[in-house]
Amino acid sequence: MGLLLYLIIGGIIGWFAGVILGKDLPGGVIGNVVAGIVGAWIGGRLLGYWGPKLSDFYIVPAIIGAIIFIIILSFVMKSMRKSW
Repeated sequence: MGLLLYLIIGGIIGWFAGVILGKDLPGGVIGNVVAGIVGAWIGGRLLGYWGPKLSDFYIVPAIIGAIIFIIILSFVMKSMRKSW
């Protein structure tokens, strides 16, 4: 049950970060989950662990980290499209 909750919250965080930026992530639901989990890791490393916590996710740093991850991913995807 813990893993399922972890994936669901990661997906919600990734989706919310995409909505804030107005960008769709490649991969749909799986892309949102990856963005949420990687974003939580990035946010925790850059900003520390603070704010409300939900299933091992500190919500505010996770959302900020997911936004950073999506911005980096969009730059990488844009540069890959230009090279073709």
